[in-house]
Amino acid sequence: MANLQGFDANTVEPSNNMEPIPDGSYVAVITDSEMKPTKSGAGNYLQLVFQIVEGEYANRLLWVRLNLDNPNATAVDIARRELSAICRSVGVLVPTDSSDLHNLPCVLAVKLKRRNDTGELQNEVKGYSACEAKTAHTAASDTPSGIAKSGKDAPAAGSPPWKR
Repeated sequence: MANLQGFDANTVEPSNNMEPIPDGSYVAVITDSEMKPTKSGAGNYLQLVFQIVEGEYANRLLWVRLNLDNPNATAVDIARRELSAICRSVGVLVPTDSSDLHNLPCVLAVKLKRRNDTGELQNEVKGYSACEAKTAHTAASDTPSGIAKSGKDAPAAGSPPWKR
């Protein structure tokens, strides 16, 4: 159980829209990542949580699962290719940990598809690309990771990491 003292639903707008988002391209960042065991227990997959950061669907989440450790060599090959696309889209070609990919903007190509088991529509990420437009809040991607910023290049206090 979790302690919820101090939470008052009267003061927070409820989240009601859980419909899939339309096909399209969305700027997003990875906010969470975790290796999880497959349902069969014969391998592990990397689960990435993407959060849309711009536009009408800002703050909506999308999940991607990459079968990086699986007895099926084709599944592993597909996952490695998808991870390569993700790495290239965020500009981190040799990550040492999945957290190296967090909070870096990229563009997701999102499609709607029907679930085989229920027939319901769901979102699926079909591609990744780099954010092309360089604006004042994304210019930080020009600076190699690990170099401290100061002055006008430093992110505003309390601003999200992708708005550097």
